[in-house]
Amino acid sequence: MTRPVVGIIGNAYLINDQYPAHAGGMMNSEAVSEVAGCLPLLVPADPRFVSVAELTTVCDGFVFTGGRPNVHAEEYGEEHTEAHGACDRARDAVTLPLIRALVERGQPFLGICRGFQEVNVALGGTLHPEIRDLPGRMNHRMPPDGTLEEKFALRHKVTLTEGGVFHKLFGATEVMTNTLHGQGIKTPGRGVVIEGHAPDGTPEAIRVDGAKGFTLSVQWHPEWDAANDPVSRPLFQAFGAAVHDWAGRGRGGMRQTA
Repeated sequence: MTRPVVGIIGNAYLINDQYPAHAGGMMNSEAVSEVAGCLPLLVPADPRFVSVAELTTVCDGFVFTGGRPNVHAEEYGEEHTEAHGACDRARDAVTLPLIRALVERGQPFLGICRGFQEVNVALGGTLHPEIRDLPGRMNHRMPPDGTLEEKFALRHKVTLTEGGVFHKLFGATEVMTNTLHGQGIKTPGRGVVIEGHAPDGTPEAIRVDGAKGFTLSVQWHPEWDAANDPVSRPLFQAFGAAVHDWAGRGRGGMRQTA
């Protein structure tokens, strides 16, 4: 049988500081293929090339990946300053309306790091430009040096709401995660329920209340070692099950099954 398709939101890069490209981390494709059991499809996140209508027709589910550029501050009603860092307006133009459409349709998606922040902004929430500058907060950014194993190593616990979706999924109210982000949620968007916090109070796990489909998002990077990590594996497995269910029902009842 053909596997259901998961659109993996790509990022814009310059190869050798000259050649423009859309790319995605291989670990995202590995997690989608090997743990979620779906067909990974890289999406060029630029409205010149794709539309929300096309994407929701071609793909059964989506992974909103991490990425170095941030969501532009104007997207959540603030002036964009140097403190907000680099941005990607083309990606914003694709992901923000796409997230709103997916919530409305009940189509499954998983948000990761920047994707976690995109979900919040798409639903009317705001972001802190730099978590480490806030009183009492730790530095959540990727370590500047070391191997990939060292950069993606588990660094802090996340405390989950007892009886919540994440607690039931992981079978624990505390889990260990990596941390590789600079920004974070300031105010939650409409329906955004925070179910996980880092020790310094930074939001780490969210869902969209009242949504008809899978809407879990995390601030950490579960795609790293997803097949073996006891937190990443059930997250991608649950996401994969939701995507398979959507595809099996004819993409939410919007097409006839063969």
